[in-house]
Amino acid sequence: MIIQTLVVGPIQANCFILGCEETHEAAVIDPGDEVPRILQALNREGLKASCIINTHCHFDHVGGNRALKEATGADLLIHAADAPGLARLSASAAAWGMAAEDSPPPDRTIADGDTICFGRINLQVIHTPGHSPGGVSLFTDQMVFVGDTLFAGSIGRTDFPGGDYETLISGVRTKLFSLGDEVKVFPGHGPATSIGEEKRYNPFFR
Repeated sequence: MIIQTLVVGPIQANCFILGCEETHEAAVIDPGDEVPRILQALNREGLKASCIINTHCHFDHVGGNRALKEATGADLLIHAADAPGLARLSASAAAWGMAAEDSPPPDRTIADGDTICFGRINLQVIHTPGHSPGGVSLFTDQMVFVGDTLFAGSIGRTDFPGGDYETLISGVRTKLFSLGDEVKVFPGHGPATSIGEEKRYNPFFR
């Protein structure tokens, strides 16, 4: 599997490109901004984006949806509970003194237990709300892409509309920690970590 991480936008969100080495199909997870850089990375690896996956609807993770979809024709996927937020990105970004284009609606919504397939790669959808109602994590091959649910040594904020602290903590404990200590965790901001590291050292789970 080809994995590229791009840190994009003023809030420094992680955008991930996952590519199949056999078919050169790719998924782009959370294209928050700087779409020209994302397109350059795809071209550099010889990849064609077949899907754009949003782990949640906050503007710093989805602000590039429209431009990337227009450039690639890729299907846009998000959990149904967060889909309405895609139409409010410009207002949400303005509240932070920033700018973002409203996203097109999803081509399809995803739910807990779904599998997203591209090339030879299968991503298992795990619904992990708490930072947002429709937050999801994406699991494949001993790796999980968690959006803003879990960070190295921390967790996502739960004081935004639709957030819930107890729901987030419970979801991490029951759905993510059960994946296994060796699973590598790719958060929506900051460095990668592992399930084992967060079990042992994250102060929110001691």
